[in-house]
Amino acid sequence: MSTATASNTSSEFQSSPAHHNAKGGFLNTAPDFKADTPILPLLVRYIREERADAEPINPIPLSPLTTTQLEQLPLSSDSLIRLGHSSIYLQLSGQRWLIDPVFSERASPVNFAGPKRFHQPPITLAQLPTIDGVMISHDHYDHLDKASIKYLAENVKHFVVPLGVSAHLQDWGVKADRIHSLDWWQSVTINDVKITATPTQHFSGRGLFDKNDTLWASYVIESTNSKLFFSGDSGYFSGFKEIGDRLGPFDITMVETGAYDKDWATIHMTPDESLQAHRDLRGKQMMPIHNGTFDLAFHSWYEPLVRISALAQAADIPLVTPIMGQIISVNDIADTPSWWTSLYNGTRI
Repeated sequence: MSTATASNTSSEFQSSPAHHNAKGGFLNTAPDFKADTPILPLLVRYIREERADAEPINPIPLSPLTTTQLEQLPLSSDSLIRLGHSSIYLQLSGQRWLIDPVFSERASPVNFAGPKRFHQPPITLAQLPTIDGVMISHDHYDHLDKASIKYLAENVKHFVVPLGVSAHLQDWGVKADRIHSLDWWQSVTINDVKITATPTQHFSGRGLFDKNDTLWASYVIESTNSKLFFSGDSGYFSGFKEIGDRLGPFDITMVETGAYDKDWATIHMTPDESLQAHRDLRGKQMMPIHNGTFDLAFHSWYEPLVRISALAQAADIPLVTPIMGQIISVNDIADTPSWWTSLYNGTRI
């Protein structure tokens, strides 16, 4: 039987925190935050700027998964599987969770245009065992996939989302009593798994007229055996240190490392900033996510992985870079391969 209890992690939490816009919706509060990139110069860049290795020529390596494999994972330890981009499969305290599940071919409002997958997921939606819960970090198409949610709506018992995102889920068939809507620093505990929504510096919206109507979040995820951090999407900001000080340390930080650019520097992190965020969070090992599946920026598809690998090695920080579909035991992490090195010639970084 599944039980859920809600809590507020901060005695200082107010009914109208600073990130709540008085005019409605939400906002970023850092004094140096900027997110108004001029559209025309950006379009000119897309037209004129030369792209090098925007997508892989050779197949991204996958470790295919089966239903039986997932059903037979030991209940006594926690497991983590990267499915692609920022989509994660977790088994925690015997429960099965998905974070930002995107199984569609494109991260787009239409199925004929927009960023297309470099690789298929290592398992299909139909092959998944019974999923206990789903976490969504924000409503962008590469994190909130309508087709995946509609498929999962009937059988998943718990959906954890930031404020406002519940409206999307209910439109797609998720029952309201299965949705846990959280503001930053609020928590829900489902059996032995505690999930706390924590700040990020990003934005939201799925169309032309709904920018920042819904909240964006990262997550602290605690089981009886481990404590994990999932960044969602974020620019670098002081919030990472606050999260680390208040809720760290973490066995693994899953930190956005990809889709960065000088024209949107405050809403996505460079690899240097991602590594600093991991340090601020007081993480033991870092898994770079938000890369390797979709072309979402001007850099080469492999650049984030090459850069973060070199930075982590120089700083002596353990990096977890599994092949998509590789099963990771959270409390006993084996070495993971630098799988991207065989897919580029190493001369264009």
